[in-house]
Amino acid sequence: MEGDRQRTTPPVPPQGQPQGEPLQLLLHCSREAKKCAYCPYSRFPVGAALLTAGGEIFSGCNVENACYSLGVCAERTAIQKAISEGHTSFRAMAIASDMGDFITPCGACRQVMREFGTDWDVYLTKADGTYIVKRLEELLPLSFGPEDLKKV
Repeated sequence: MEGDRQRTTPPVPPQGQPQGEPLQLLLHCSREAKKCAYCPYSRFPVGAALLTAGGEIFSGCNVENACYSLGVCAERTAIQKAISEGHTSFRAMAIASDMGDFITPCGACRQVMREFGTDWDVYLTKADGTYIVKRLEELLPLSFGPEDLKKV
């Protein structure tokens, strides 16, 4: 059952963290997005679901290309979809794959995520549905962001 997923972190969420049905929906959307992945070269499907500050969810999958560098990760796909619809404030992202270990965003995705702040949650999942929660600032410590460009 969806609501019976094992938690690997204590259920004491920080303010603003999705709980209950909203969290289960976010996790579900990341798994569903994974099904749309176009990954004929790596055979490594990834799905991501992004929760905006306004409560909307945008999902994305990885899309590979024969010219490898032109592919895009699921996390960036979800962010670009949200941005293209006018959203720039995010609360959380869930990431799903078929890995037996927790999936983490690559460095490029972490930096793109960082563009929109460090104070949001990232749900790193395993194929069995278990997850851990990290703050973006934990995944990219001592990061460089838009505010650094304003320093003289």
